[in-house]
Amino acid sequence: MYTLFFSPGACSLASHIALIDSGLPYELRRLKFAENEQQSADFLKVNPKGRVPALVTDRGTLTESMAILLFIAQMAPEKKLAPLDDPFALARLQGFNSYLSSTVHVNHAHGRRATRWADEPTAVEDMKRKVPQTMRSSYRLIEDEMLIGPYVMGEDYTIADPYLFVISSWLKGDGVDIAEFPRVKAHYERMKARPSVQKALADEAAS
Repeated sequence: MYTLFFSPGACSLASHIALIDSGLPYELRRLKFAENEQQSADFLKVNPKGRVPALVTDRGTLTESMAILLFIAQMAPEKKLAPLDDPFALARLQGFNSYLSSTVHVNHAHGRRATRWADEPTAVEDMKRKVPQTMRSSYRLIEDEMLIGPYVMGEDYTIADPYLFVISSWLKGDGVDIAEFPRVKAHYERMKARPSVQKALADEAAS
């Protein structure tokens, strides 16, 4: 049994969806960010970074979406959630997820958590103003060069798809209309129709 620590609307939703897709046994533990539970002493024992996702396994705790998503795919190889037998294709998938993690998510975070990088109010506000531009630029690259379609890697659904879905759900709040990117929008709508996505969203809303 795995335990996934999550917060609704956070990137941990991608790992939640992947767990459902995998068929692996799991339980959920919600953290209330509004009450700063991610910085509680109990959770910091689980993940000293004070962030989600965190996946507790019988061998220890895994953190970071990229690592958790690949672990899930590897633990349920029969579900074919990643091209585990094709090193080049797997590297391309990891390259896509790395871009989401290291660039797109950081662009988004500049709007919500700019104080991680700056103290001066003018600098914080400048970073917030920049978010629509940086998110739009990132999604233009995804739309034109990175998203093969109908899924990220082409015809096969993989662990890259829930990750893209979650970050795409942030676009509106970042001042970007997803309709500017027709292929991304089609991917988002396709993902919303998947039973695993619907279950994850319902479970998190009910938690």
